[in-house]
Amino acid sequence: MSVRELVVLGTASQVPTRHRNHNGYLLRWDSEGILFDPGEGTQRQMLRAGVAAHDVNRICVTHFHGDHSLGLAGVVQRINLDRVPHPVTAHYPASGQRFFERLRYATAYRETVPLAEAPVAGEGGVLARTAGYTLEARRLSHPVESYGYRLTEPDGRRMLPERLAAHGIRGPEVGRLQREGELEREGHTVTLEEVSEVRRGQRFAFVMDTRLCEGAYDLAQGCDLLVIESTFLDEDEPLAVEYGHLTAGQAARLAAEAGVRHLVLTHFSQRYGDPSAFERQARAAGFEGELTVAQDLMSVAVPKRR
Repeated sequence: MSVRELVVLGTASQVPTRHRNHNGYLLRWDSEGILFDPGEGTQRQMLRAGVAAHDVNRICVTHFHGDHSLGLAGVVQRINLDRVPHPVTAHYPASGQRFFERLRYATAYRETVPLAEAPVAGEGGVLARTAGYTLEARRLSHPVESYGYRLTEPDGRRMLPERLAAHGIRGPEVGRLQREGELEREGHTVTLEEVSEVRRGQRFAFVMDTRLCEGAYDLAQGCDLLVIESTFLDEDEPLAVEYGHLTAGQAARLAAEAGVRHLVLTHFSQRYGDPSAFERQARAAGFEGELTVAQDLMSVAVPKRR
């Protein structure tokens, strides 16, 4: 049975707190795992959350501020120590190549696992196409070069039992029709389109440090699950603009305008101790979908297909 869920490893911005580790998020997408922004302490948080190095197929770093990348050294070394049996691909801003190399080779260790480097440049674009998803990146607005990421599952088709029954199609014939696209029935051809409808693929986006910008809207558009920073509360919007971040209200309005189904707010400034304030401001901003204020070590399921 396939699993699609987000495992939250850390939710703090800039510095960890007593209750929040630095950033870290693992997206389980069927048989693959994509690790986003491994901040300091990610390896230990993986242990606490039941996430193994073997679960990681890709690493996506949005930018090279420490709270989003200092855990990369430990994660890479753990992948090699545990002899992960599959190659791992790393995506990160090309402008930070020197930081990636320093973190990858921060100390001596034995390399046992192929780690492919696939940096992102310019305005971003398609990074990978697999049977289960297309991975894209978009440029964001932050004092250092930063990118957000988006996974889009290919559209499929949903079989309609009443139409199948009307054509007398049942049992193994259904599978044959799905594979071949058409089926001969009593002198005429039944096509897959006649007995099915489009099943929209699921969509996930990960948007970290940024001001409001076109890239953030593009990433969020039509997402089933959006993970987005809300470093500040609305009363501190001038600070958010100055330092290249979002407030809870801004993140929620973006999600509402983009038609997001489930919004996950994270990356909270240490100045705030009451997480419920982020939820109140997000609701006041007009977001009516499912809403989660992230906490360390929680899991959030990707909503079921419509």
